[in-house]
Amino acid sequence: MSLTVEVKDAAGKKVGTVNLPAEIFDVQTNVPLIHQVVVAQLAAARAGTHKAKTRAEVSGTGKKPFKQKGTGRARQGSVRAPLQRHGGVSHGPVPRTYEQRTPKKMIQAALKGALSDRQRTDRIHLLDQVPANKEIAGSTQLAINAVRQFSDRKKLLVVLSRSEDLAWRTLRNADDIHLIVSDQLNAYDVVGSDDVVFSQSGLNEFISGPAMRASAVAHESEVTEGVSA
Repeated sequence: MSLTVEVKDAAGKKVGTVNLPAEIFDVQTNVPLIHQVVVAQLAAARAGTHKAKTRAEVSGTGKKPFKQKGTGRARQGSVRAPLQRHGGVSHGPVPRTYEQRTPKKMIQAALKGALSDRQRTDRIHLLDQVPANKEIAGSTQLAINAVRQFSDRKKLLVVLSRSEDLAWRTLRNADDIHLIVSDQLNAYDVVGSDDVVFSQSGLNEFISGPAMRASAVAHESEVTEGVSA
């Protein structure tokens, strides 16, 4: 698989090439691992504040609703019982946390696997910079056209650096584009997108990030040890 990606400008002209690091964009895709990490991320987003009142918490008198015998009905001892209208709920939901334990290495491995899968199908693209100038009429459309030149598929993920604030504000209202900063890139957003477009500064920031840099150093040390052995 080729790890060389063309860098294009807003007009679609090739302005250079970049070699993607193999330890991030050419690793084995572990589908069960990605599924586990994505499920954990979605679970952690749940508020877990659901609550149903038990018979001890609903309002109501403690008086017996009707006499024990002679009515032909089943005996009842409280109007707050689950069988009664407006009574409490049996085994109802209670506040809880849905968080699952996912070590950082699992999260990084899932992200690398998802990015590698996109790279194998030529769905990783690189733009030198997003055209963003609020003084120019139609600058938002120019920016959309710049990132949309790579694909006409529905779901497009655009990765920017923290310093590209103007580009972020230019693209943030586009309905068919999902924006994310490089240090928040995750497996869920990559899996949920058809194509991933990096700005050049966004890619550099992502690769040089603390987590990815430490992982790359560990990978290089493993390769060195294997060669020396």
